[in-house]
Amino acid sequence: MPLFAVHALDAPNALPLRLELYAAHRSHRDDGEAAGVQIIFGGPLQSDDGSEMIGSCFIVEAPDRMAVDSFIAGDPFMRQGVWGEVSISRFLRRLG
Repeated sequence: MPLFAVHALDAPNALPLRLELYAAHRSHRDDGEAAGVQIIFGGPLQSDDGSEMIGSCFIVEAPDRMAVDSFIAGDPFMRQGVWGEVSISRFLRRLG
């Protein structure tokens, strides 16, 4: 199955909402396999000094881009406006 990179930057001033929705986001993330998406690895992006979460980054395995789009669209961070800018690209693993 192909891999996809998901890079999501938070909307301005989204940190309080991110923290509020974290449990719902985590539950959605853990249900990825039901949507046909397996998260290979991922986690929050941080500010340069590491003091603040500013987004999310995932590598996921899915049958196609539509499955990834659907999975991301259903994430509480997406639905509630935590993520302001999201890009999804097919990813070719060369190392690791």
